[in-house]
Amino acid sequence: MKLVIVESPTKARTIAKFLGKDYKIESSFGHVRDLPTSTMGIDIENNFEPKYLIPPKARQHTSLLKAAAKQADEIILASDEDREGEAIAWHLAIILGIKPQNAKRIVFHEITKDALLHALENPRHLDKPLFDAQQARRVLDRLVGYELSPFLWKKVARGLSAGRVQSVALRLIVEREKEIKAFDPKEYWKVTAKLKKDNEFFLADLTSVDSNKLDKYALPNDATANNLVERLNKAEYTILEVDKKPGGKKAPTPFRTATLQQTANNHLSWSAKQTMMVAQKLYEKGFITYMRTDSQNLSDKFLTEASGYLRQTLGDKYCLPAPRVFKGKAKGAQEAHEAIRPTEVTSTPDSLVKKLDAREIRLYELIWSRSIASQMPDAITENTTVTINADNCLFTATGQILVFDGFLKIYKENLGDNELPKLLKNDKLTLDKLNAEQHFTKPPARYSDATLVKELEKNGVGRPSTYAPTIATLETRNYIIRNEDKRLQPTDIAIIVTDLLIKHFPEIVDMEFTAKMEKSFDKIAEDKLEWQPVIAKFYKPFHANLENKTKTLNKQDIMPEEKSNEKCDKCGSAMLIKIGRFGKFLACSNYPECKNTKPMDGDKPTPPKTAEMEALITKYATEVCDKCGAPMAVKIGRFGVFLACSSYPKCKNIKNIEGASPTNTPTGLKCPDCGGDIVAKKSRFGIFYGCSNYPTCKRAYWSKPTGEKCPKCGAFLVTDKKGVVVCSNKTCS
Repeated sequence: MKLVIVESPTKARTIAKFLGKDYKIESSFGHVRDLPTSTMGIDIENNFEPKYLIPPKARQHTSLLKAAAKQADEIILASDEDREGEAIAWHLAIILGIKPQNAKRIVFHEITKDALLHALENPRHLDKPLFDAQQARRVLDRLVGYELSPFLWKKVARGLSAGRVQSVALRLIVEREKEIKAFDPKEYWKVTAKLKKDNEFFLADLTSVDSNKLDKYALPNDATANNLVERLNKAEYTILEVDKKPGGKKAPTPFRTATLQQTANNHLSWSAKQTMMVAQKLYEKGFITYMRTDSQNLSDKFLTEASGYLRQTLGDKYCLPAPRVFKGKAKGAQEAHEAIRPTEVTSTPDSLVKKLDAREIRLYELIWSRSIASQMPDAITENTTVTINADNCLFTATGQILVFDGFLKIYKENLGDNELPKLLKNDKLTLDKLNAEQHFTKPPARYSDATLVKELEKNGVGRPSTYAPTIATLETRNYIIRNEDKRLQPTDIAIIVTDLLIKHFPEIVDMEFTAKMEKSFDKIAEDKLEWQPVIAKFYKPFHANLENKTKTLNKQDIMPEEKSNEKCDKCGSAMLIKIGRFGKFLACSNYPECKNTKPMDGDKPTPPKTAEMEALITKYATEVCDKCGAPMAVKIGRFGVFLACSSYPKCKNIKNIEGASPTNTPTGLKCPDCGGDIVAKKSRFGIFYGCSNYPTCKRAYWSKPTGEKCPKCGAFLVTDKKGVVVCSNKTCS
């Protein structure tokens, strides 16, 4: 009997379908050896030697694996082909008493029968440089985390943490927030004409006045803009020029890890963590290739099958004369995997509806269509620019006509086309209306998962496997929250910690330094560097600086206490405003004799003083807590308005306000399946719209239905996050 060991039970079940009775497939359930959780686990004096142990959660699995190994004629280690996978295989070999040089290691980028059989015919030895690269990262991150985190606990607040990639990502988010707060909006005006030709209307923007091209701030106020409107209302509108140029849109590249995370965030509103969890399931079930990759390479098998599929289903005009090859890799790329693609071209999303759950099918559809589209012709457009004269002022209208859809036949993207009527030079136009619109410059947007991943990758910070857990850790540690637009916003404590690290530990939050460390790990993986000298070069100055700052820095200097106007309700002393891991709070100045603390009014956001909120505050002014009798207060939280006991934290009673929270708020629409009410609901992924008869009826929409129906298929139309109205039926064009 041959024993094959993989990481996950799902992967084991998929592999078992392809191998016969001569093979036994077991799972290690992830890492089987790791550094201890309660101690540093690194012998710094002994050349940073790590002290690995078997975690409690892995002991039962390792016992079962040892027993299975004793009965096996051959042991095959089949964990993923990346640094983490190599580390798992290395530790398995040690636990099972296999000498690393004698271990039998197989790797594959997709879980298919052909790939698996090819891997079994071509085993390799364990890759020590690849393992050392993972070990170096693990040791370095442990040194930073276990030495810097206690410093933050002592000098700032308990429960905080710091890390190389994590702290750089947080710095980006904090600095963007400071830009937003410092931004000074500037007023400007735009004049737009609604024009008519042969009963067809189109819009044109004012771009020039008396031969002077208008820049963004040329119309600084309403007086200037309205004077122009008054003048142009009397003018005749004549087309000076119609310029038509061929244009197009290039077919997309196949997905890498970073671009998959970005696109899923933009198209599906998913976090990086959610994307990788679903992609992992698709990989382990055998439907996509390995999902942690920097490569854009596609196998010859896929290229041939994609060409055949396109020719058979769409015809020759949607096929390329030769496969499109992508050789470029991301900055600082590590493993030479394939791009993320479906394992079988013919496994269309429609054919897998019964095999995958709703989330899996949405991500699979994105991956399948993107992969196929990468082997299709570019889209061809005709771009038209129309210049219109009115009393020596020029208006410009632009439009785009799709001449040939090309890859857009499979992979939908918005071209932003503005349809124009047939327009010719010297045509006279009729003015329908002139609009003078006030605008203000906007601050830079907060980072989303997509834009943060893009920025980290651009600067060589982190690797595909680190982006999702990095953002998740920042959320878990309460360094960031997701606002109503699902953008990443830093908390008060995040700003304090980031400012502290920039001032006293600049290398930890320096992007260039962090990117250099990643390059060092790459060189270790390529057997061009030894890992211990890399760690020593960083650790010695870092540790010396940390010891110095521990002695010289005072908590009061980092977080000066503010006095409040409140008195302690236990001892009468003044209450101080302090900042903890979860934000600002009030604490008695008579500490440690009196340990009274209470949340500030601003700790839970106060409802905005709108007419609706004022009405709610008035309505519930006499409401009392049914647990302690104290007055109830109207508060607003992450999911809407609610009632909370005013004696918090002594009493933590809360109550929903019917109709005030987004949760279970009726939309006024009826379910097309059963006639129930479509109501707003909340999940850990945000607000969605579902049938009130759940679980009997599982009709749901992730975008808000408009109430109108699609003229083509009759399904509800929904408004996506970009404000575009689309059909909720994914199979409808």
